[in-house]
Amino acid sequence: MAQTGSIASDGRPMTGARALVASLEAEGVEHIFGYPGGTVLDIYDALHDSEKVKHVLVRHEQAAVHAADGYARVTGRPGVALVTSGPGATNTVSAVTNAYMDSIPVVVIAGQVSTTAIGTDAFQEADYLGITLPVVKHSYLIKSADDIVPSVREAFHIASTGRPGPVVICIPSNVAAAPVAFEGYPASVSIPSYRPTYKGNARQVKQAVALIAEAERPVIIAGGGIISSRAEADLRALAEELQIPVAETLMARGSFPEGHRLRLGQMGMHGAPVANLAIVGCDLVIAVGTRFANRSTGTKTRFAPDAKVIHIDIDPAEIGKNIRVDVPIVGDAHEVLSALVGQVRKAGLVPRTEGWLEQVDGWRSFEADEPARNPEAIVSRDVFDALNELTAERDVVFTTEVGSHQMWAARYLANRGPRTFITSGGAGTMGFGFPAAIGVQLAQPDALVVCLAGDGSIQMNIQEMATVVEQGLPVKVVVFNNGSLGMVRQLQDVFYGGRHTAVDLPRIPDFAKLADAYGWQGFTVARPADVPDAVKALLEADGPALLDVQMPDAEDVWPMLAIGDPLDKMMGVEGL
Repeated sequence: MAQTGSIASDGRPMTGARALVASLEAEGVEHIFGYPGGTVLDIYDALHDSEKVKHVLVRHEQAAVHAADGYARVTGRPGVALVTSGPGATNTVSAVTNAYMDSIPVVVIAGQVSTTAIGTDAFQEADYLGITLPVVKHSYLIKSADDIVPSVREAFHIASTGRPGPVVICIPSNVAAAPVAFEGYPASVSIPSYRPTYKGNARQVKQAVALIAEAERPVIIAGGGIISSRAEADLRALAEELQIPVAETLMARGSFPEGHRLRLGQMGMHGAPVANLAIVGCDLVIAVGTRFANRSTGTKTRFAPDAKVIHIDIDPAEIGKNIRVDVPIVGDAHEVLSALVGQVRKAGLVPRTEGWLEQVDGWRSFEADEPARNPEAIVSRDVFDALNELTAERDVVFTTEVGSHQMWAARYLANRGPRTFITSGGAGTMGFGFPAAIGVQLAQPDALVVCLAGDGSIQMNIQEMATVVEQGLPVKVVVFNNGSLGMVRQLQDVFYGGRHTAVDLPRIPDFAKLADAYGWQGFTVARPADVPDAVKALLEADGPALLDVQMPDAEDVWPMLAIGDPLDKMMGVEGL
């Protein structure tokens, strides 16, 4: 591109900042979440003229990326955040890590000091590129305005293809202000060093079919890759074709239908006993789009001890990284599962798992402990029963913060299908769920969006209540208020003799009053008999509303694995 002479349609000189905004418009970006500062003022000035990109002013930069993350999870398209240099950029690191761990397509545009000042410890200079290098899929430091447009095109392509993930673009202030000739947005992108593999190797697919033909006790493990590649129908086709039970990681929730006989539910540290027992007892694991994280597998040396393993993943770095694999297949979940089903049918394989399914069904009788209900104290099940009943016929998306309430939700909340349960998996980021709900609500303005939070986690980004009001969003929040950091307290109870350190929270603030101060409707409920009416009032409130659920501090999350234990050594399950 030439460096001079380009004039925008409004007669103003085209600058790097204006070329950036034109690029975002060309990518179809509708919302950008951000917080301004000195190094990005040229970009904000250019946004002022955009009729296609709406800027959403958050109250903290971490929330900007979480909101973009939520937007991406519910749509499948990249979410976009814009922050200034120095502390503005470094405030996003936890949120970028969160997106990286869960393979979410996010593009973060960060300002940087002038190219002439980089490396001089200038005001609000930080090496954001270096700081985020371990937790991004790719990153750019733009040194010439000519590079902005092609870099944005590449960034969106990289973020959303292959294994999705966050991409960072750092734009120094003088580059944003420099003149540039905008010759149109590239229709395509070519990156010779970036060629994700989508179709699985045909020989390895046939090897997988051979293992499946020999198996008597197979299990499918569905990971988050099922949802990101929209492979739910392919997963169901394989499972039903050969009558193979399906266990899900937390990130795969919604990938397999609720109530299906083959659905085992969530596996892992707080998973369903039947899922964990089936994995321990199987002779073949077909793992799709999962990285075999420790919270899912238990101790890896004793994971599925008698099983051979087929691992399907679009990221070759994940195959064999944590679990020994017999048949590795690099490729997109949809493409590979579709090919696998085709080969299964071509080979004439028929179901031979009737005895295995009877054994698995026998394990369904193992239930995790839960507190006895009484008329004086609310338990989590009271709230989830009301939520399930009152949202059964509604288009609803739930987001969660991180903690005990998150695992209660995974256990008790009805499964509504893909992209309806938005949660932080790999990083376990407190403060994620509420700003994520903002992104979800903007992406789906007609949906009922409910954030489930604990009294600890909601306070990580509670300032975003102002953002909700300013944007006119009808987000609902349920705070499970047990006066403690419940999951950490449980670990101290189980492994540290009940010696509580820094986990007890005074029951402040009064969340209903705080909601009122922000212009929300606030409700409080303390008796089980009042829960259904309180939840109904929350869901029917006009505009944003919060329900403070007053709970005792004694309800734990069961089942649970101790670190280092195998999947069949679950605590809190009677008879095991």
